[in-house]
Amino acid sequence: MESPLVIHHSCIMKTMKNLFILLLIVSAGLSAASAQSTKKDKKAAKAAAIKSDIENKRYTFIANEMIPQGGGSKQLDYGYNFRVTPDSVISYLPYYGRAYFDVPYSPTDGGIKFTSTNFEYKAVERKKGGWEITIKPKDVKNLTSLVLYISSNGYASLGITSFNRDFITFNGVLKEKDRDIAEVAPAVSPVKVQ
Repeated sequence: MESPLVIHHSCIMKTMKNLFILLLIVSAGLSAASAQSTKKDKKAAKAAAIKSDIENKRYTFIANEMIPQGGGSKQLDYGYNFRVTPDSVISYLPYYGRAYFDVPYSPTDGGIKFTSTNFEYKAVERKKGGWEITIKPKDVKNLTSLVLYISSNGYASLGITSFNRDFITFNGVLKEKDRDIAEVAPAVSPVKVQ
């Protein structure tokens, strides 16, 4: 027969083992809940920052994919962007597609490269989240409108309508604020679209 001390010792060890397992389960649950709330907090903070950028007209769209009207997407190198400030809209984007008239013949004039200081700007918050922004430059020849759809997590799509070229879409993201714009834009000064 076992002594009461040995029985008591084995009961204590089982209880401690069960408590340790329970403690691990509880701490894992708390850690997961904390991670989820942190993730939600980060997502809400990012959406608030994007909303602030849109309301203040201070953001840069980085294009990483081009989709011409004729089909077939093309991945883009880093550096193509579309920038909005309170007093100007600056575009440094490529163009691939059909042009109809008044086409530039110089290779440096190609693409959708312009700076506009006279433009209409309308931003509408969408019901399911995100924004639809319509920009109509009045001082850029042959350009009708630019429509930018921005999601609350920073993904965006830019559609460009022109009088002398086929419609084109760009997919990309909004630039994070912590990097300088010089890292994004090439050292080429924008040129008005001809």
